[in-house]
Amino acid sequence: MFKTMIKRVGMAVGLASLLGASVVNAGEKVYRWKLAETWGPNFPIFGDATKNLAKLVKEMSDGRLVIRIDSSNKHKSALGIFDFVKSGQYQMGHSASYYWKGKDPNTMFFTTVPFGMTATEQYAWFYHGGGMELMKDVYDKYGILSFPGGNTGVQMGGWFRKEIKGVDDLKGLKMRIPGFAGEVLAKLGASPTNIPSGELYTALERNTIDALEWVGPSLDLRMGFHKIAPFYYTGWHEPATELQFMVNQKAYESLPEDLQNILTTAMRVAAYDMYIQSTHASAENLKQIREDYPNVKIQDFPDDVIQALHKANSELLKELSDKSPLTAKIIASQQEYGSAVRDWTGFSDQAYLNSFY
Repeated sequence: MFKTMIKRVGMAVGLASLLGASVVNAGEKVYRWKLAETWGPNFPIFGDATKNLAKLVKEMSDGRLVIRIDSSNKHKSALGIFDFVKSGQYQMGHSASYYWKGKDPNTMFFTTVPFGMTATEQYAWFYHGGGMELMKDVYDKYGILSFPGGNTGVQMGGWFRKEIKGVDDLKGLKMRIPGFAGEVLAKLGASPTNIPSGELYTALERNTIDALEWVGPSLDLRMGFHKIAPFYYTGWHEPATELQFMVNQKAYESLPEDLQNILTTAMRVAAYDMYIQSTHASAENLKQIREDYPNVKIQDFPDDVIQALHKANSELLKELSDKSPLTAKIIASQQEYGSAVRDWTGFSDQAYLNSFY
């Protein structure tokens, strides 16, 4: 009898899934949300984070909160996620905070900054060093709640058609690079631009750009950049690239408290899962690049280039701090916390690796 009952329950759940229905108690309200993402359909790692979120939310809420994901091919505006969520057209979005620096320069600090904290350090700043509160100060005026949405770890310095031998090689360089790093390069004479991921290969192939940065081995290999630009440089500009989940504040407040808690918990889990997935994929793909594509020249930027970039970055941060009290507060918070936590990183991880690697 017990086996028969289990079989019937299984059939009922299966039928509900087949029909796209949620298994909820009679009379309970089902909240149906839409999430717009910057990425295309089935985009690995980044897109996995949103799918993971939707799955977790549905399971944890017993089907009371269901999130539909619309990729860029559907909503047709890869870099329009901020406006979608602000207006309430979408209850949620998944993108990167530094894409909105044209709307509010303070948003870019919550993705990453050149020569800043590592992913572990930055997560500590978000959740224990005041980062979440500062992010709320920035996004409150737009009616948006912003949460960490998954980290790539250190991103690579990019793919270049020609070798960078000195600072002069940056002058006139047309490079796809978003966020504050683009401003740093511009200060040294480069011409930065931002291009959606789906257009990167074509832009490089057609000489619209001379170089680009995307993510790292985790996602770069599948894009085919190595076929055109053989110089692959290690990173400086994005040491802890954090994506973001954006939530329309009114929509969030309309949820019962338990669903709010489920959503925030699921976002945190999905973000962490993306970080470890990205780490795993980068390790595998770096190995493949080394073994299968010997033409790719993996190297560091020359010391004088790094020093010039670091100097330009410091000068620009000082200029921004002088323009806005909130900007100054965010920069000071990151620098002070980063200095303190880096002392521990050096005493622990760095010392450990230096001892044998």
